[in-house]
Amino acid sequence: MRHAHRVDQVRAAEAELMARLPEGTLMQRAATGLAVTCARLLARRRGRVYGSRVVVLAGSGDNGGDALYAGAELARRGARVTAVLLAPGRAHGGGLAALRAARGRVVVEQEAGLADFSCADLVLDGIVGIGGRGGLRPEAEPYARAARTGTVVAVDVPSGVDADTGEVAGAALRADVTVCFGTYKPGLLIDPGASYAGAVHLVGIGLELPPAGVTALQHADVADLLPVPGGESDKYRRGVVGVAAGSARYPGAALLAVAGALRGGAGAVRYVGTAAEEVVRRFPETLVTEGGPAGAGRVQAWVVGPGGGEGAGRALAEALAADVPVLVDADGLTELARLGPGALAGRTAPTLLTPHTGEAARLLAGAGAGAGAGAGPGGDGGTRSEQPRPPAADELAATRLATARRLAAAYRATVLLKGSTTVVADPSGSVRVNPTGTAWLATAGSGDVLAGLAGSLLAAGLSAPDAAAVAAYLHGLAARHTAAVPGAPVTASEVAAALPAAWNDVRAGAAPEARSGRTGGTGR
Repeated sequence: MRHAHRVDQVRAAEAELMARLPEGTLMQRAATGLAVTCARLLARRRGRVYGSRVVVLAGSGDNGGDALYAGAELARRGARVTAVLLAPGRAHGGGLAALRAARGRVVVEQEAGLADFSCADLVLDGIVGIGGRGGLRPEAEPYARAARTGTVVAVDVPSGVDADTGEVAGAALRADVTVCFGTYKPGLLIDPGASYAGAVHLVGIGLELPPAGVTALQHADVADLLPVPGGESDKYRRGVVGVAAGSARYPGAALLAVAGALRGGAGAVRYVGTAAEEVVRRFPETLVTEGGPAGAGRVQAWVVGPGGGEGAGRALAEALAADVPVLVDADGLTELARLGPGALAGRTAPTLLTPHTGEAARLLAGAGAGAGAGAGPGGDGGTRSEQPRPPAADELAATRLATARRLAAAYRATVLLKGSTTVVADPSGSVRVNPTGTAWLATAGSGDVLAGLAGSLLAAGLSAPDAAAVAAYLHGLAARHTAAVPGAPVTASEVAAALPAAWNDVRAGAAPEARSGRTGGTGR
């Protein structure tokens, strides 16, 4: 699992470690790890470090110092290193002296710096560190626009990206590789910042950190959570997921939600809705019931809302009245936004909301929260009185971490916020981000498959945060499996059909001790 920590947590851990180490040791650890990664990149690009053209973009402070020390180490290995000082009067003294001692070149004229930048084999971005806020300063902006032929390596975080949130408030320098120190930073895992980070390499420097507020699952983590039947299991012990979806206008939503649910590990799928005939014809193993959730019989979780149309309100009310986990999607979210958080008051079973940013905007409006309002446990945003205006979807897409946390706090529910980076937040403020997504999942019906899959995992016994994170992970992998040619468009039906391959991929790629999964029944 990847663990990401806030800047204040990193700073506190660094200060505690530096107090126990000789002066400069921590920076040397970081610079050495950075130089090793750069040497490997140069060897891959040119076959050797010797003679390579390296440019160090050095701002003020320790981030620039890390870059300068790494540049000095590369110079000692024969690279032709030029340091471009973007804050000449505030450049790190020790790093600058080390570079000069290694016969590195130093320039302060930006025209010369841009010329070197454009033809370098490798560029070290040490302009702004993890404490930076806002976009690049005017003296650094030209580097974000300039053509380059070499590999750009960001030092800890791409300059212009908010390390805590992934927000990009102005110009930022896009990296091919980011070398981060001690721990991942949330902004490296969450768009838009993640799209600027490139491949992320972690260099350990000995920090002792508290539990991370933001994590990202990997194959072994997902494999450990997958529900796998035991010797005493039957279809009821494995869990029954109820699906209330589809309408005369959107019958396909029912089929896609059921398709996802059948491949999520529950023992049976029970469907209620107007598309019963189509569902049974396509999936004869599905249990169908006339009417709504209230008369459907015993289930261990409900999925409500995909393509539900005008009937979504009744289905939502009946499902929420049951003492089982409920996943609310699509038209169910529209109805919930109309009702507000009070509709979930008094529920003891988990609730999982799966909005895209447009639906998130409606939910926040229904909760009375503006685009920057209702910070909740994550400490994001302001107060309702500061920004009473309704939130806009594009603003929420640019502030994904804060948005997911605000929604989870406002509705006291787990939230799976769909988008370029899928973010799962629980009411405590803990967040998981999904690393497997692809833009090709922005296709009609994809969310219906995801809802059915996550609902099935809920019925199989996973907690709401686990079900959401595992479903997003498998959903993304399935989309990558579908295309005969990597990067080709996919359909929602293809994604559903590829879920078994994604499941097997996770189990095959995990460590042996993580392949057993969760066994036995649901315990409910």
